[in-house]
Parts: sequence; C-alpha cells; structure tokens
Amino acid sequence: MTLQNRSRLFVFIFSFLVWLALTSVRDMEEVVAGLIVAALVTIVAGKFLITSEKSGHILRRIFSAIKYLIKFLWEMMKANFHVAFIVIHPYLPIKPGIVKIKTKLTKDSAITVLTNSITLTPGTLTVDLSPEKNEIYIHWIDVLSTDVEKNTKTIGGKFEKLLTEVFE
Repeated sequence: MTLQNRSRLFVFIFSFLVWLALTSVRDMEEVVAGLIVAALVTIVAGKFLITSEKSGHILRRIFSAIKYLIKFLWEMMKANFHVAFIVIHPYLPIKPGIVKIKTKLTKDSAITVLTNSITLTPGTLTVDLSPEKNEIYIHWIDVLSTDVEKNTKTIGGKFEKLLTEVFE
C-alpha cells in the first residue's frame, strides 16, 4: 500500500471515530452521515496527514489515535467541570493570562492536532504558534503557573506523547 493510500485510510478511520465520539449515535442515518463526512475529509485532506514512512505498523498508529481520542474526551470532560465550577462560583475565582508552552512535535499535522485539542478544551485557547522555536502561546482562563516547563506538562503534555505515537 502506498504512503498516500495509508494516509487516506488513517484519515478516514480517524475522522469517522471522531464523528462517532462527538455525536450521539442513535440512528443509522447518523452513522451514514459520519461515513460521508469522513469520506469528504479524506478526499480533501487525506494525503497530507502521513507524509513519511514510520517504522511502526498502521494498526499501532490507529490504536494510538484511539487512545488519543479517549484521552482528549476525558480531558475535555474534566475541563468542562472546571469551567462550570468557575462560572457558578460566586466570586469567579479566575486568573486569566497568556502562557507559553514548548512542544517536541515537528510535523505540521501533529502540531495542528495539538493546537486544536488545546483550543477545543474549555478554558484554553491557542493564540499563536512559533514553529521555529517550537512554542505555542495559549490564553488560559485560570493560570496556575508562569513556569514554561510546568505549563508545558499541564497543558500540552496531556496530548503530546500520544500525538507523537500517531504522527511522528
């Protein structure tokens, strides 16, 4: 199987799994809609995800993508509860600010998924990216530290190891 076809297969499976995770699958129509959306995403961007050979098997990468998706959903759920607590707290205990984190990811697709994961997690928003320095600037609703290493572990470290297994 060629590299582009493997990339397309991975994009299709990953897109479909994301669709299933983010929708409440009750009817066959939703599954069919997910297959159609996954196919359209694959047609548009399927060849751009995997751009080089990796020694690992495609099934191992798919398994890592599933682990990443589960981890992402768990972190999103935790962040939703945290933001809900902040909203209902009578004194609104927040300390917003922009923090910098470092990333070890090198592939554009991996960095894109990381920054989107950060943005989709309530309470954080990716503001800027410096690919030359491997830095990501994030607006955080409740800054816990100004230390770059600690923020890297708290925000990006949740996802980076699994994204390395999937993309790098």
